[in-house]
Amino acid sequence: MIERLIRYRYQVFRRLTQAGIVALFVAGFRWDWTLGGLEPVAGNLSASRLFGAVPLADPFAAVQIGLTGHGLLSDAVLGALIVAGFYLLVGGRAFCAWVCPMNVVTDAAGALRRRLSPGPGLRGDRRLRYGALSLALALSAVTGVAAFEWVSPVGMLQRGLIYGMGWGWLAVLAVFLFDALLLRHGWCGHLCPLGAFYSLLGRFSPLRVRFAPERCDSCGVCHQVCPEPQVLPLRALARRRWVTSGNCTNCGECIAACPQDCFAFGVRGWRRPAPPQALARPVPAGPLPLTDDTNPPGRAART
Repeated sequence: MIERLIRYRYQVFRRLTQAGIVALFVAGFRWDWTLGGLEPVAGNLSASRLFGAVPLADPFAAVQIGLTGHGLLSDAVLGALIVAGFYLLVGGRAFCAWVCPMNVVTDAAGALRRRLSPGPGLRGDRRLRYGALSLALALSAVTGVAAFEWVSPVGMLQRGLIYGMGWGWLAVLAVFLFDALLLRHGWCGHLCPLGAFYSLLGRFSPLRVRFAPERCDSCGVCHQVCPEPQVLPLRALARRRWVTSGNCTNCGECIAACPQDCFAFGVRGWRRPAPPQALARPVPAGPLPLTDDTNPPGRAART
């Protein structure tokens, strides 16, 4: 039991982090919980304040509001910069795996999908999310409202958990059924513009998953568990030894699942990795994705 908890420690930490963030918001709003007379965090994931002093704001929402032509309060600008700077350090899509409550819903949908085995279902291009991102920004500029914030299932869920769900459950249920029955990782991996926005920040993050190719026996388990398997092109990883795609969520699933312990978190540039070595066995060219097709809009996928 202890060994299993140690191996899956990142999954445990992720759930504790997600639950803890929601609990802090709920405790402050519903029960007026304070520490030293100050509310630890007030608001929600769109806009909040730590201990009544440090503003935090969703940078994607701030960009949309900026495009509407309406002015942003200085606290909102500062809060968006603080949050953006944080995710530039830890990986933009770490938000998706460690903070976003929709991740729990889509992971549950994935577990149900594996149990039901509904067949291949729909096939989707993961670059669709960049189209959704562009559309949200364009509509915000044209309509004068923050377009995605009006229809975001993520926003409905996180505000609903704090203030009361109402009809927002329908949007959450729709995402769950879409992922469980129609398209594996359909919402987070193909459609969510918020994840697409954070992936652009994640391209520059120093905190990365490190790969040890000399240990790899090409079993493919990492691709089975990764929510973004295209970020693990083994031939390229054997050369650069780091998962560099902005779409890596730093969830740690590959670290826990790999029987050869090929993966670990590391900081790029903190210590120069050892010279690349050849893979223990040749990487098969068949079922494993050997290219990274997570290009931002405007760049063609490499083949």
